[in-house]
Amino acid sequence: MERVPSSNIPPSVRAPRLLGLHGATWLYPLKGIVYFLRHRFLWPLFHARMLPIALLSAFIYALLFFFIYLPQVAFLAIFHGWAGAWINGAFLVLGEGAAIVALLFEAFFVDETQVDIFDAVLIKTGNKDLVGTARLLHREAPDPVNMLGKLSVGAVYAPFSFRQIVEFIVLLPLTLVPVIGAPLFLVLTGYRGGPFHHWRYFQLRDFTKSERKEFIARRKIRYTMFGTTALILQLIPFFSMFFLVTTAAGSALWAADMERRRKLLSERVVHVEEEYHDNPV
Repeated sequence: MERVPSSNIPPSVRAPRLLGLHGATWLYPLKGIVYFLRHRFLWPLFHARMLPIALLSAFIYALLFFFIYLPQVAFLAIFHGWAGAWINGAFLVLGEGAAIVALLFEAFFVDETQVDIFDAVLIKTGNKDLVGTARLLHREAPDPVNMLGKLSVGAVYAPFSFRQIVEFIVLLPLTLVPVIGAPLFLVLTGYRGGPFHHWRYFQLRDFTKSERKEFIARRKIRYTMFGTTALILQLIPFFSMFFLVTTAAGSALWAADMERRRKLLSERVVHVEEEYHDNPV
């Protein structure tokens, strides 16, 4: 297939700007919150399984702050002074809570809920055929959630990674470093975790391992920015489980935008090739 010059590609098809507001990947987790709240058909997926676990995670954060926060602040005050100790101590407790919630999330098999939300958003955004390659769809159903049928074997939103949790715990002491420690922890953890949010998309695209690695490598900065924002949301006490769900909606919105650009680019290539054959030089 002949390569199409970038000048022939419409701006809407080209890769989004990294820091601009239009198509910026760091905004997709936030867009997921708005999208989830605006589309009521997604709410039953949260109520069915996520609400009790969200309350349990809130209880965990409450226990951590009640029993662990002040002792850690007292310890950190030795190195950072009292002003820095309060902030770094909060980040430390939030990180510990996020690690526990991640294990809790896996233990209760909530990943299937994220898959359902991801698939439902893709269906709503016009990618029914893509989702239909990996699960049964009731195409006459009144809304995307009711359209979802049985999942294929091995369908996951993000694979459980013990290595990622270990790395999370290992990187957690970075929050003890004054000023730059907390941002560095967020970015490095986002760098590792960002691509996991599109694991379901890779399954739907039927990527091989090498194709998946190449796809991620070409978008590493974008995945880092997405993962960093997603982690910041996950560190918010009492809402971490809710944001895990809305982030799945946000990652689906990003995947839908990539699918739209991929289809437009494919149509553009076909159009250019037809012009070439109709008017040979």
